[in-house]
Amino acid sequence: MTTNEFAKKVNLHVGSLRSHALNFTKNLEDANDLLQDTLLKATRFARNYQEGTNIKGWLFVIMKNTFINSYHKSVRHRANFVQEEDISDAHLFQTASKNEVITTLGLEEINSALDRLPKQYSVPFVKYFEGYKYEEIARELNLPVGTVKTHIHQARVILKKKLKHYHTD
Repeated sequence: MTTNEFAKKVNLHVGSLRSHALNFTKNLEDANDLLQDTLLKATRFARNYQEGTNIKGWLFVIMKNTFINSYHKSVRHRANFVQEEDISDAHLFQTASKNEVITTLGLEEINSALDRLPKQYSVPFVKYFEGYKYEEIARELNLPVGTVKTHIHQARVILKKKLKHYHTD
């Protein structure tokens, strides 16, 4: 695939990438920065893209990893400005233990909620979350597109109820 062909394929997904970036950052400027970083990395690593792979999913993975790496970098940067008197062995142990427990419990609860979904809802939901289009999911599962949309919607409703204590407004 030529560079020009690759760029055309990527440009088809800029709108959905921008929306996805906004979901991560909750800020338009930061979302545009994340989108730019994602497109830059996609261009830089275009040789790693295997033709026939879901390019939208590939781009979403790059965006997710870019966001996570950026978040960790900002956390490390902020950690450098902690005052020495704020650091004590007891405080560090308590904070580290609490963060580890919250993260572990959160991920376990989310995975458990996903596992408890009926397969007819979880399979299309996970595929959609991975970046596949409704049509691609419908074709793979041999279902009508409307059914796929309904199953994804039902999965969202169930997960929202099961994980409502994580929802903040």
